[in-house]
Amino acid sequence: MSEQELTRINKFLSEAGYCSRRKADKLIEEGRVTINGIVPEMGTKIAPGDVVAVDGEVVKNNKEAFVYLAFNKPVGIVCTTDTRVEKDNIIDYINYPKRIFPVGRLDKMSEGLILLTDDGDIVNKILRASNNHEKEYIVTVNKPISQTFIDRMRGGIYLEDLRQKTKKCVVEKLDSFTFKIILTQGLNRQIRRMCSYLNYDVQSLKRVRIMNVTLDVPVGQYRELTKTELKELNKLISDSSKTHIPGKPKN
Repeated sequence: MSEQELTRINKFLSEAGYCSRRKADKLIEEGRVTINGIVPEMGTKIAPGDVVAVDGEVVKNNKEAFVYLAFNKPVGIVCTTDTRVEKDNIIDYINYPKRIFPVGRLDKMSEGLILLTDDGDIVNKILRASNNHEKEYIVTVNKPISQTFIDRMRGGIYLEDLRQKTKKCVVEKLDSFTFKIILTQGLNRQIRRMCSYLNYDVQSLKRVRIMNVTLDVPVGQYRELTKTELKELNKLISDSSKTHIPGKPKN
């Protein structure tokens, strides 16, 4: 059989809409994936007709049209697909009839826009921090915002616990306690950590835009991306690498 007819197991699971390639690699490492009843090694390729299962459930790739959703996540919902462990997970909350997974994360106490899809390739492209894709947030803090605060946030802050300095970003004061921030980085709880460093506590945090997709649905509801949005989104990520380039900083 020719090499072109073989597909890496993580790519198969991604294209089947089961999960992202990164998640697939984790499932393989945990021994939860089988090919024809046998637990494979990382990087194993499958041939047409091979039976792939996760936790004993057969995964089929029917090549159906991909789903792309824009969801307004409420506070208290966790961006995880692990429905066995987290009862307040995003998958059970949405209860979409097809298996989908979130693109990136919003922490439990944050709300706003998050994309969900069954297209693993687009997930990997969007998640590459080095691709400089914009994400916009509206943040309210516990005390009046000073010009020093705005300048420091814009210039980048070294987060000691992450051993990393944040990239320069756009920050605009909206009122005494509220500001807008546009990031091209996705460090863990980045905005909250940046504010904490400057002795501010975040009272509310809402993501209102991811690249060209803006938040326009009520809290707890979702909609499908329009054809125009999807076309522009694909255009924005067309030069994005799906995988990290060795030797190139991730952020």
